[in-house]
Amino acid sequence: MRSSFAFLLSSLSWVAVAFFALSVHAQDDDFPEIYNTQDTKDAPPTSPEQALKLLQLPPGFQATLFAGEPAVQQPIAITLDDRGRLWVAENYTYAESKIGFENKLRDRIVILEDTDHDGIHDKRTVFWDKGQKLTSIALGFGGVWALCAPQMIFIPDADQDDVPDGEPIVLLDGWNDNSVRHNIVNGLAWGPDGWLYGRHGIQATSFVGPPGSLDTQRTALNCCIWRFHPQQRTFEVVAQGGTNSWGHDFDENGQLFFINTVIGHLWHAPYGSHFQRMYGADFLPHLYGLIQQTADHYHWDNRKGWSDPNGGRGAAEAFGGGHAHVGLMIYQGDNWPAEYRGRIFTTNMHGLRVNSDRLERQGNGYVGKHADDFLKTTDVWFRGIEMISGPDGGVYLADWSDIGECHENDGVHRETGRVYKITYGPQPKQEIADVAKLNTAELIKLLGHSNEWYSRTARRNLQERAVAGKIGKEVSEELKKSFATNAGRTRQQLRVLWGLMAINATDTEFLQTLLKEKNEHLRVWGIRQLVAQGSLSKETQQQFVQLATSDPSGLVRLELASALQRLPYAECWAIVQRLAMHAEDANDRTQPLMLWYGIEPAVAENPAQALALLADARIPLLREYLARRLTILIESRPEVVEALLKLVAESKDPALAKNVLSGMNDALRGWRKAPAPRQWSQVSAELEKQPELATLVRDLGIVFGDGRGIEQVRKLAGDNNADVQARREAVLALADARAPDLYPQLKNWLNDRVLEVAAVKALAKYDEAEIPTLLVNRYSRLQAASREEAINTLTGRPASALALLKAIEDKKIPQPAITPFHARQMLSLGNSDIEQRLRDVWGDIRKSDADRLALIKEFKTALTAERLQSANLAHGRQLFAKHCASCHILYGEGKQIGPDLTGSNRFNLDYLLENMVDPSALVPVNFRMQVIALKDGRVINGVIVGQDEKTLTVQTQQEKVVIDQAEVEQQKQTSLSLMPDGLLKTLSADDARDLLAYLMGRSQVPLAAETSVNR
Repeated sequence: MRSSFAFLLSSLSWVAVAFFALSVHAQDDDFPEIYNTQDTKDAPPTSPEQALKLLQLPPGFQATLFAGEPAVQQPIAITLDDRGRLWVAENYTYAESKIGFENKLRDRIVILEDTDHDGIHDKRTVFWDKGQKLTSIALGFGGVWALCAPQMIFIPDADQDDVPDGEPIVLLDGWNDNSVRHNIVNGLAWGPDGWLYGRHGIQATSFVGPPGSLDTQRTALNCCIWRFHPQQRTFEVVAQGGTNSWGHDFDENGQLFFINTVIGHLWHAPYGSHFQRMYGADFLPHLYGLIQQTADHYHWDNRKGWSDPNGGRGAAEAFGGGHAHVGLMIYQGDNWPAEYRGRIFTTNMHGLRVNSDRLERQGNGYVGKHADDFLKTTDVWFRGIEMISGPDGGVYLADWSDIGECHENDGVHRETGRVYKITYGPQPKQEIADVAKLNTAELIKLLGHSNEWYSRTARRNLQERAVAGKIGKEVSEELKKSFATNAGRTRQQLRVLWGLMAINATDTEFLQTLLKEKNEHLRVWGIRQLVAQGSLSKETQQQFVQLATSDPSGLVRLELASALQRLPYAECWAIVQRLAMHAEDANDRTQPLMLWYGIEPAVAENPAQALALLADARIPLLREYLARRLTILIESRPEVVEALLKLVAESKDPALAKNVLSGMNDALRGWRKAPAPRQWSQVSAELEKQPELATLVRDLGIVFGDGRGIEQVRKLAGDNNADVQARREAVLALADARAPDLYPQLKNWLNDRVLEVAAVKALAKYDEAEIPTLLVNRYSRLQAASREEAINTLTGRPASALALLKAIEDKKIPQPAITPFHARQMLSLGNSDIEQRLRDVWGDIRKSDADRLALIKEFKTALTAERLQSANLAHGRQLFAKHCASCHILYGEGKQIGPDLTGSNRFNLDYLLENMVDPSALVPVNFRMQVIALKDGRVINGVIVGQDEKTLTVQTQQEKVVIDQAEVEQQKQTSLSLMPDGLLKTLSADDARDLLAYLMGRSQVPLAAETSVNR
């Protein structure tokens, strides 16, 4: 952190910088008054000393209270400097959800030092106290890097006197700093490649770039891992998806892993990966599939437990505590026993513990296996937020310390915070006083240290000296000599390699030799660095093709798939062609999707190459996606789809035919009509003879307007001997295609008990004046599922909504048949008569903030502990199935439109009431409801989860609907959540008690014998 600062300043000439020397050290007296917004009379904070005693650790481990309030408060991030001192980012501006961030306050950075190495700090220094929305810090290059949304800044301290040398320099701006809240940008940490890595959550999109960048020069990002290069000033997204990552680390081989919440906790992140998201759509329209989590288990009961022989039934306690994971450390120190080295550790907010996973190679990547929880506590204030290991091998654990969770609906207690130090055996001593004072030869030797902290710190110091021009050619020669000397010792060779990368001494010839190394990790890094250099030489291209053809390592093949996204398209085809021929990769969690992400942008530009790839590929998912992407060209380039069908006809391969037809069907889903390929009749006549292809052929025939195909589907729908589900799907397929003369047939199918539900649903697509009367008069005779579809159909148009409300007035349809979802659907029709009639017969779901607070207080007063204990939990489960399961999962039941509730903070009554009474209080941009008016008169409410050139995919409260964009009359985004207000208002006092008690329960309960939830 010394003279290299001068280089950093010169390299940041694109930033307007003004320096003002600080004459005095930042003092606590200058810091704005901290005030407490948390009422703690019912649950006073656990004292730091008491909290320490409540920590439960494996035998042989001990914890010390390294620091507690008031020495440290609101510790949101921690890091260590070259002297082993702990730097803490304290965040006071984070506030309860109604406020967001409290701009009257300031955040600060403090330094805590343990001079006598007893595991307890004895010196405290305030480095900087002028921050706001401070979430993360990293040290290096003569100062402190900090995230203070909307900016990433650099605070200079070239002389390392713990006093800033001047005002912060803004490196990047554009981070969302308001609606994103607890998903705010965070997580600065240096990677083995010399880049500075960070994270961003899902709740809002940021548009990031250097100050003054035009919109077109900025990078759009939400839930992702990103990185910034300190010399090249390059900013880029590394991996996308997840929910709100608040932890990442690199294993001993330099592979990146991150932690996540709600939808699975552990993820391996190759460059260019796209992961499952909690909600919303990826920026790219043609991804089609997303990578699932790396762990083979969850830390709550979602019926995929790792140990229960009966299918994983059990409480969150037994599984690991819940879904809210914060902080990730892969332990690579030298103090803890060897069995812990390489394990993943993460704090579990709801579980009051530290979870642990074992990393194992599996297929083309990794799998996370469940290990015993490492730490537990009964301190309800424990909110572990980050873990890092230090120069003595001990681990620092920062505890935010509050009784809320990340949503903080009940206020923030700003006067608490702790840092624990966890060691094994006697308190260890730090080996080197100051790594920055070592000479270059000593730094090189330190790269191979058994404690990864020394290796990482030495590598960063080498990078700083190279930037400052203090590294000569002899250093690179010494490193290459060390690399050769350590042959067969992969860990040491990797660290020497990263040292060479740090000083920019990895020439093409050297990297090409890595591709011939026996160890897969060395070949991986050879590929990675050759790609980072830019376009490949012909020799390197040939080496890549050879590796793609015959390399036995799935991890090497995964790295090649990742490389596709960074290579010119012309260089990709030969590589992906060979990779796609590895049938052993067909069922891998990651490889088929990474191949697709790499080649998809080139498909539309070169359909001939794509067809050749499809013909040779032995990976079914890739074949399906290629066919899907090519079929989208059917209007602009019909010859491409004709060539696709010709390939199917000539191959005589049923598996290939199934992949292609499946892809074509997915491409045309939601289309009213598509032009039929010239040879369709001939090819389809042959393909439909194969039973496993017949349905796919028929469905395509409908979209192509094939009269014969439509009649076959119509015949299937009316065949009493055919599969029930196939018949219902046939009815819906006919309705989607607006098959001729279908409407009279739909009315007849209302009398068919098998087809009744499909017929009712299909009627929603027809704007016929008699439909409201038809459904209202028949309502009492409909089956339960058909009644629900009838209400959905009636609420879709103004005329039918008025007919429904009159039917409720006339007692033809019971008032409880209208749920809050239906009420809001009718309000979205924008008809004043409907709004008034709805208010008269059902009530008003539009409540003021004061009304909502009063309702929460009313429920909280009524739902005492004794009252909840008297609940009928079996009945509560039935109520969940009716009112909640269409959007949420609990104990494996329901749909994952919203968060899985099983591992959430649902044991907190305040949390449940606030989210159920006022679900739109804080709605992420990507989860705001859209009101979509169609040309046929219908209005659809939902969240857009996918969009391409032709269709919109909308997640409604009931289902995913694919809409032809040509059918959209108007589209408007609201500020509302998909979950409406008013759910609890529609329930009786006993029903509300039963539902909330069931939601707060710690295990599944049997269903009640009764089948109705009406009392």
